[in-house]
This record gives sequence, structure tokens and C-alpha cells, in this order.
Amino acid sequence: MTTLLQLNSSIFSSDGHSSQLADEFVTTWQTHNPAAQVISRDLAKDPLPHLDAARVSAFFTPPEARTPEQQAYIAESDALIDELKQAQVVVIGLPMYNFGIPSTLKAYFDQIARAGVTFRYTENGPEGLLSGKKAYIFATRGGLYAGTALDSQTTYIRNFLNFIGITDIEFVYAEGLNMGEATKGQSLANAQQRLAELAA
Repeated sequence: MTTLLQLNSSIFSSDGHSSQLADEFVTTWQTHNPAAQVISRDLAKDPLPHLDAARVSAFFTPPEARTPEQQAYIAESDALIDELKQAQVVVIGLPMYNFGIPSTLKAYFDQIARAGVTFRYTENGPEGLLSGKKAYIFATRGGLYAGTALDSQTTYIRNFLNFIGITDIEFVYAEGLNMGEATKGQSLANAQQRLAELAA
């Protein structure tokens, strides 16, 4: 069975434009894949704890030496990784906040970046262990950033996903959403047209 994992990271949850585009893609995709399973995470409604020294220590402590508290940290991370491992398709709703990704999405990434679990270091450098997946990123911005030096999101997301083995990535942008209703409407319409093509 095909499994799709959807991660929405807008602080406005389902009211955010990035969430709405991601939701529309998933709904359309489901019409073409009716037997598929969909796993959804709203990182605003159910935020994950940010990385701290205690969690990093748990990640690097051998299983047999972990304290009960460390085991709880590992179990939380393992559950997120298991969801990701199940999925053949990953969908991320990605708004831009202050030139970066939402802190909730960064917290998610920090929870799933585990040496020996989602990536490993080899004599040839790091190797991602989550290959064979397709990722769709629905990026919404108030201004115009794609293709400019101010677009830190695209490079970061691509580099992180590549690092854990996800190299087949499609970005769909809706930009200029704070630059007037006409620009906003056209940008969202273009994104909706593109997502419909991708979901088919």
C-alpha cells in the first residue's frame, strides 16, 4: 500500500496558505490513489520539542545504557522516523517566516536526523538511508524570493532531504501573497494549477 506523509508547518494550521495548497494536493492525489494511506501532522497544533542537550545525549547513548528519560526521547523520535520510513510520498506545507523555515519544522527535522538511523557516515561522506521517496514542497511567501539570494528555504530543504536520502523533490511556489490581491490571486491560481498537474 502506498503511504503519503503530510507535514503542515503554518502557524495558522489549516488556515495557512501553505497548508491549504498541501491539503488540496493531498485531496487531489487521493482521488488518483484511493487505496493509499495518508498520515498527517500539523506541527502548529502538535508541536515537537526543540532539540536540547538532553535529547542529543539520548541520541548518542548506546541503547543498553539509556536512562528511562532517554528511552522516552528515543521513542518519540523513533515514532516520527517510522512514519517517514512508511511513506513513499512526503508533502510539506512550507510558509516563509523571517527569511527561514518555521521553527516547528526545524524541530521536526532535528528529531528525525539520527546517525545510523536516517543517515550514516561512510568513507565517501554521508549517506542518506531514506531513499526511494518523492517529496512535494508547497512554499508560500509574502514577497518574491524564488531564484534569489534571499531564498534560504529552497537550498536548506533540498540539502536536508538529500542528506537523509530523499533526492526526488518538487517545489511549488506561491509568492507575492502580501503584494496586493491581484498578485496573490494569480500566484495561488498558478500554484493550484501546478499541484493539480503533479497530483494527477
